[in-house]
Amino acid sequence: VGYATYMLNGMLPDHDSPDYQRRIEYIWSGDIPYQPTEADKADIKRNTNFIVKFIQQFFELPDNKPYLVVYTSSTPNSPAVVVAPGGSYILRAEAHEGIDVAKWLNSIGVTAFVLNYRLDRHPAPLSDAQRAIQYVRANALRFNIDPQRLGIMGFSAGGHLASTAATHFLNGDSGAVDPISRLSSRPDFMMLGYPVISFGEIGHLGSRDMLIGPHPTAELINNLSNEKQVTVETPPTFIWTAKTDGLVDYRNAVVFADALKEKGVPAELHVFPEGSHGTGLAAEEKYAKAWPELAEKWLRKMGVVAE
Repeated sequence: VGYATYMLNGMLPDHDSPDYQRRIEYIWSGDIPYQPTEADKADIKRNTNFIVKFIQQFFELPDNKPYLVVYTSSTPNSPAVVVAPGGSYILRAEAHEGIDVAKWLNSIGVTAFVLNYRLDRHPAPLSDAQRAIQYVRANALRFNIDPQRLGIMGFSAGGHLASTAATHFLNGDSGAVDPISRLSSRPDFMMLGYPVISFGEIGHLGSRDMLIGPHPTAELINNLSNEKQVTVETPPTFIWTAKTDGLVDYRNAVVFADALKEKGVPAELHVFPEGSHGTGLAAEEKYAKAWPELAEKWLRKMGVVAE
């Protein structure tokens, strides 16, 4: 029930409104890399659980072509954040973990880009997240944002995607024909809400199965357990979660924060004593509703948002 509520809560923004359509920016031109094989498609369909199949019967989901939805701040040369909604790599909870969050970011002077990443097997979602950061950086002047204050934010499985992008970033290929590919995909900072981090014992099996299949190699599990991929180059990170989260073990956030601190990367972790999963801005939560204010203070302390 909790899983179904989480999905229904946030996957159905108004995709037909003129305002929504005007804000779309497709991040790939020409052929999109890492297209799923027929075997991948069949395996994903076979392993999609009955709750998702039920939901998909009644709702037309957004298309699976990667794009950004732009929410522009009124602040000139503003910082910017690419936002990755969660959804177990099955759906994207785009309303409460995307649009609502983007509007909050706008309210503190940050331009937001909600990422419609592909729901295909690895490395397609990662490729979209890397490309999104490169795309925004390449178009910084047009978006009126500062390309040196460009972060990534993710919730739940979107937190896994964000942390993967931040630990598996591209340095940019100076010899690439495509000018966007010449730029780094490293985010300058990161914010994670109740994230999936590990694909090991404390990880979220549903997210793992949808991203890398039900029978992944030990090497792939290790590579995408992002607490094991932290380096000194991983960007500063703000993390929050709730100890009573019933879907994603709060220890995912803890092990990632510990790994960051071990490498000397600035990290701020908030583990609230109780709270639910998939709450977005958490306005109805007793404790977790404090996270947006705490995140804003952290952004100001880090020099991302002006005092």
